[in-house]
Amino acid sequence: MDRRQCIKAMAISGLSVSLLDKIKAQQSQPMILRSVPKTGELLPAIGLGSSANFSALARSEDFDSVRGVMNAFYSQGGLIFDTAPSYGASEEVSGRIANELGIQDDLFWATKLNVVPRGGSSANPADARQQVEESFARVNREMIDLIQVHNVSDIPTQLPILKEYKEEGRIRFVGNTTWSLDEYDDLENSIRNDELDFIGIDYAIDNRTSAETILPLAMDHGVAVLIYAPFGRTRLWRRVAGVDLPEWASEIGAETWAQFFLKFVISHPAVTAATPSTSRPANMVDNMGACFGDLPDTAMQRRMIEFVDSLPEA
Repeated sequence: MDRRQCIKAMAISGLSVSLLDKIKAQQSQPMILRSVPKTGELLPAIGLGSSANFSALARSEDFDSVRGVMNAFYSQGGLIFDTAPSYGASEEVSGRIANELGIQDDLFWATKLNVVPRGGSSANPADARQQVEESFARVNREMIDLIQVHNVSDIPTQLPILKEYKEEGRIRFVGNTTWSLDEYDDLENSIRNDELDFIGIDYAIDNRTSAETILPLAMDHGVAVLIYAPFGRTRLWRRVAGVDLPEWASEIGAETWAQFFLKFVISHPAVTAATPSTSRPANMVDNMGACFGDLPDTAMQRRMIEFVDSLPEA
């Protein structure tokens, strides 16, 4: 048993027998991996976000629940963990838990930078550097895999600071994020002009606007893509409330609505990984199930879209 296997065995301790059985069943299938365009390295197509429900756990200091979610994520082979200083206590608590489990160096850490005051337009460079250093301290690593400018805020000030850290070898990748349609133009301009490694953008089966321009542009420029809000936050769950999963979903190995939604998202060729947030280990295992087995082809994608579009809007 190598180091990673030992850590994994330690990390899954405390999960229920039923979850362990589910994990074992899913891992009997090939894992869906995606290549980072700038390096060619392979990453699992499902990650873990730490906003929303996960953030609420961290804020409430429910450390056992945070540990359970991260256990479930890592035990399934999950690597991409996406956080931000603005997600309340998420970055601090997740860093602490990962260090307790001894997995902090194995995870692909993705965090963000934004020190633009609410209602303001410019960032203080000293404040930006301080926030980056605080992220290093919370994660307890000499190098962080990815830091992105959060919500394309003052890119001319904040992105060059991240690139300085990259040149020093302390950050591997840099990028920009947004989930606001009003900021798409800024993100498009940055993809074209700023030599980004990654972007983070919203995309879901009932929110396909980013697939019109942003995702193809990212592919053209060799930029990796993390998908935020693949469930439309709670919108898709409201939309399918009381609706049975169609039988034909089994053709792509989707056993639940979560896997149905996530398999659609990661089937787009521009997508590197989707990073849904969750506060429950069982949901984490369910989400990771989308990272195993088949993905929908073009015909199946159309069928999935037509089915969801036929449902009443939430």
